[in-house]
Amino acid sequence: MMNDSFSQFIESLSRSFIPIVDPDFLKENYVSIDLSIYNKDLERIDVSSSKAFEGYINRYLIKNAAEVAFGGYNETRGIYRRSKHFNQQDPETERNIHLGLDVWCDAGTDVLAPLEGKIHSFKNNKNFGDYGPTIVLEHKIEKVIFYTLYGHLSEKSIEDIKIGQHFRAGDVVAKLGDASVNGDYAPHLHFQIIKDMQGNVGDYPGVSNKKELRYFLQNCPNPNLLLKI
Repeated sequence: MMNDSFSQFIESLSRSFIPIVDPDFLKENYVSIDLSIYNKDLERIDVSSSKAFEGYINRYLIKNAAEVAFGGYNETRGIYRRSKHFNQQDPETERNIHLGLDVWCDAGTDVLAPLEGKIHSFKNNKNFGDYGPTIVLEHKIEKVIFYTLYGHLSEKSIEDIKIGQHFRAGDVVAKLGDASVNGDYAPHLHFQIIKDMQGNVGDYPGVSNKKELRYFLQNCPNPNLLLKI
């Protein structure tokens, strides 16, 4: 399947909003948020502090009368400069372009499977600024196999699960973790759609550099093609 066709296939899997966190949050409870290097508001806070960043998210939600903030696909961000896991001196190889969709809400919030699938792999990615506890689901629809990744989960989310475990669409897969376990971020879900895992297990790059961006955007289409938030 060609890459453009894969994006179209993902878009065809839903006709309306699919909740990815607590189903009590309706589409009208969501608000988009810009966390790119172009958001001047972020210059006034210490983005290296998960506590300060969580405060910014919460104030943004209150200002917009919303429960959940979302966004970030193909977004160039400055927050990754705090971690050696991403940062390099060469602007062509510095990993700072986000490949998933982030959903910002409280720690402990249920994370849902948007589609039927089974556990491909899971892992606690413990690097500073990494995913923390992570689950990858494998899906097979119309003979097409692809994957979805759920990052920044609670540690308990990966304690009592097993490879091959089945989930129906809408089932609770996990819960969101807090900054003490999720890579030191304000609580949120990193949700990513992946065509080819490239041999990765319980992990996959969620941030790209400029040099490799074209490939990663093709391999990881916009998750909102599916979720339609």
